Amino acid sequence: MITLDHVTKNYLNTSALNQVNLEFKKGSIVGIVGENGSGKSTTLKLIAGLLRPTKGKVLVDEKKANRLISRKVAYMSELESVYPFFTVGEAINYFESQFEDFNREKAEEVLKFLQLSDDQKVKNLSKGNKGRLKMTITLAREAPYILLDEPFAGLDPMVRNSIVKGLIRFIDLEKQALILTTHEIREIEPVLDEVVAIQNGNIIGREHVESIRDNQKDVVTWMEELYN
Repeated sequence: MITLDHVTKNYLNTSALNQVNLEFKKGSIVGIVGENGSGKSTTLKLIAGLLRPTKGKVLVDEKKANRLISRKVAYMSELESVYPFFTVGEAINYFESQFEDFNREKAEEVLKFLQLSDDQKVKNLSKGNKGRLKMTITLAREAPYILLDEPFAGLDPMVRNSIVKGLIRFIDLEKQALILTTHEIREIEPVLDEVVAIQNGNIIGREHVESIRDNQKDVVTWMEELYN
């Protein structure tokens, strides 16, 4: 289980997260939603051990989140993270050498699904295809917790919906949890179990998607009511 216990994160004089309490368990797909600068990416970086909280604790399976926690957390950043001079195949080889839990067969299945070929140069990929490669590298790991930061940015809206639904089959919900940040709320709603809304570093709502639907709403309507 991932636990954020009264977590505050400050950048100089700016507060990115304020007294946040969250728990994430294996077996669920959770979407973290909010405006740019609301604290979504900071939350994932704290879980991945890339940042330290200013106050509070971040625990992954009861151990403090730090860079060594990468064996339990697979993190896809929204930033460039794949060397541009690699081919797609060379990038896969590199990350396979870095992580013991990297499943080569699974990586090849995801590449095929996302229609990427081994001989493509990373530097020549579009923004959307670079995102597909980063998704492949992240999903190929068998870490208990998969973190995707804006994974669908740059993808053509015409294919985004099918990619969202198709990628879920590469998550083993008996052993893993998927936590993602996104602006593409309508596209991901069908695959979400829960949604967390952040505004100005504060958690303003958390709800099971099924409960939202039981009240004759969708996630977008639920968010609009929270923000208003």
